[in-house]
Amino acid sequence: MNSTNERQLVDSVTFAVRSGVAWIGFNRPQSRNAMTWEMYDALEKHCDQLAEDDTVYAVVLHGVGGEAFVAGTDISQFSGFSKPEDAIGYERRIDRVVGKLETFPKPTLALLEGACVGGGAAIALVCDFRYATPALKFGVPIAKTLGNTLSINNVTRMIDMLGVARTKEALMMARLFGADEAHAAGLINQLFDADAIYAEVAALAEAFAKRAPLTLQASKALIGRAIEQRRLPAEASDDWVTTCYMSRDFAAAVNKFVNKTPFEWSGH
Repeated sequence: MNSTNERQLVDSVTFAVRSGVAWIGFNRPQSRNAMTWEMYDALEKHCDQLAEDDTVYAVVLHGVGGEAFVAGTDISQFSGFSKPEDAIGYERRIDRVVGKLETFPKPTLALLEGACVGGGAAIALVCDFRYATPALKFGVPIAKTLGNTLSINNVTRMIDMLGVARTKEALMMARLFGADEAHAAGLINQLFDADAIYAEVAALAEAFAKRAPLTLQASKALIGRAIEQRRLPAEASDDWVTTCYMSRDFAAAVNKFVNKTPFEWSGH
């Protein structure tokens, strides 16, 4: 790769390398960059390729359009879920993609503008560093929107970053955290004005060229090993994943999104 190399796996994920930093952009601004299956696949493939590319020493993930990083997974894709394997397979897929980003051997930086919710929150949580504008809204409001649940690994990641009390607020009260509160909680490394954040994050990413590569890799790997010791097996959440995704509530919530039909939570 040269300093301006670009490649494209799908239209909805942009890619460019500038000054040794790979920039991966989620590019569905009309849907606040909600993730499709193809976008998750593209992110995974970029991680695989960049891990072997010695000319790239840092990766920045960002949303396109200025209003969102990623506003979750595209809900219309859930309309075909009909059996427990669909739900468990989806959560395993997210765990695989997010896990690959979490263990990626080079520094990763999330540039967060506006909405960073659901699947977007999961992606941001596993980046090494998070930088945001004052417009940030971070959370997982599924108790208000879909009535599904996170995998045990993503719940654990939220607890690690936010603590038990804030994780309960995020998941049970569907709270979205603003930029100042997220910064105070240690979730966001630094806040920047919208007109400055791209230049500031570029400078931070490019600075890794002057850091010892083996120290960076060792530090990330050892921190990852320590975290892994606290993780439960993936199947520890399969019972609740099945219960929530196979519920009438979940089906009605998806139908509301796709067909604009009214519904009320039933608890079934």
